[in-house]
Amino acid sequence: MRIVVALGGNALLRRGETLSAAAQQAAVGDAARSFACVAAMGHQLVITHGNGPQVGLLALQSLAGPVESAMPLDILGAESEGWIGYSIELALRNALPADTTVVTLLTQTLVDGSDDAFSRPAKPIGPVYDEATAKKLAAANHWSIAPDSKGWRRVVASPEPQGILEIAVIRQLAESGTIVICAGGGGIPVQRMSDGTLAGAEAVIDKDKTSALLARQLGADLFIMLTDVAGVYLHYGTENARMIRHTSPRELATEGASFGAGSMAPKIEAACAFVRETGRSAAIGALGDLADIIIGTKGTTIAGE
Repeated sequence: MRIVVALGGNALLRRGETLSAAAQQAAVGDAARSFACVAAMGHQLVITHGNGPQVGLLALQSLAGPVESAMPLDILGAESEGWIGYSIELALRNALPADTTVVTLLTQTLVDGSDDAFSRPAKPIGPVYDEATAKKLAAANHWSIAPDSKGWRRVVASPEPQGILEIAVIRQLAESGTIVICAGGGGIPVQRMSDGTLAGAEAVIDKDKTSALLARQLGADLFIMLTDVAGVYLHYGTENARMIRHTSPRELATEGASFGAGSMAPKIEAACAFVRETGRSAAIGALGDLADIIIGTKGTTIAGE
């Protein structure tokens, strides 16, 4: 099968861990071992990943320099895509047979410059702060901020992905048997200008939405989103929590209020979009369960009615 696998931020960096090169490489090593098992089963892999903590850290580092040297979000997105892609590729090369071909492809995602998201920042990036610190940083750096879990984070524009510029190259590489790491962090956001040229956009695209688009355009047989929980839960975090094993977009639509807007809801939305448009299945589950998710014995599988 051709499988698009999206690594969530919590699969790239263990929850509560400080972002460092060593911590990320350790988490990525776990991912690589899971991917190696899947590749050994004969499946064709295309891997995407998030970048929220990483692009936020790079933004802070950029602000620490001269004002005129501060980098826009499209450049920071490209930096994070290269950084995380390199980490995953390195770990994969250590986990796979020497003759396996693996490539990391910087990927540009087209967005609409008139998307309402540019006037309604909602995508959290970077560290979690207490409210006072977040408001101080927002005032100093002209940030938008919003509550996130137990604290506050910077939020930026997250427009809808309209197209993946490198899709033909990704398809060609996948068909050749290459494991492709691409569309990291939702891809580098670019917009079409009135004269037909392309320019970077000040945004961070939702990784799950771009991954679902990629899976559709590649004709993937299965689309999987990996995180640090076993699957989709109703009433997560309460004594009434119950994991859903098999469901459909129609059934999930009736339970929308049960899912966190900044955590599971985007994954469910992306999975349902893939299922509705292709008639194929999507799944959500834990990184360590990847092989079992593929055969349907673990995780949450979303399929058509």
